[in-house]
Amino acid sequence: MKLMIFQAVLLTAVVGFLIMFVRGQHGVRMQAGKRLAFIAFLLLNAVAVVYPEATTWVAHLFGVGRGADLLLYALIVTFVFAVINFYLRLRESEQRVTELARAVAIRDAEVLNRDRGLLPPRPPVAADPPA
Repeated sequence: MKLMIFQAVLLTAVVGFLIMFVRGQHGVRMQAGKRLAFIAFLLLNAVAVVYPEATTWVAHLFGVGRGADLLLYALIVTFVFAVINFYLRLRESEQRVTELARAVAIRDAEVLNRDRGLLPPRPPVAADPPA
């Protein structure tokens, strides 16, 4: 029974990560949360290396047979978290490159059409008054 509850908790964590990252609100708070989670992950790894029997003890609390199995489950959740994070960063970067390419193409087309005489010359921009 404990194992099913732990599996439900892990699946809920995976779904929660997915929803949290797909929402697209990646502000300073989200970045700080990622950093804190990463630091906690590193500290837990250090504890698992220094006290390997502690992983078995924690695994038994959750109804998992061995500490290695518990670490495998945690690794799977962490891997899913990392993959989703990298995918969303890549998607955001691709969107920025697309927007930049569009802006450059529009600007270049305007310059070319002005050179050809198809558009009126751009009015001069007034310089800012000295401060």
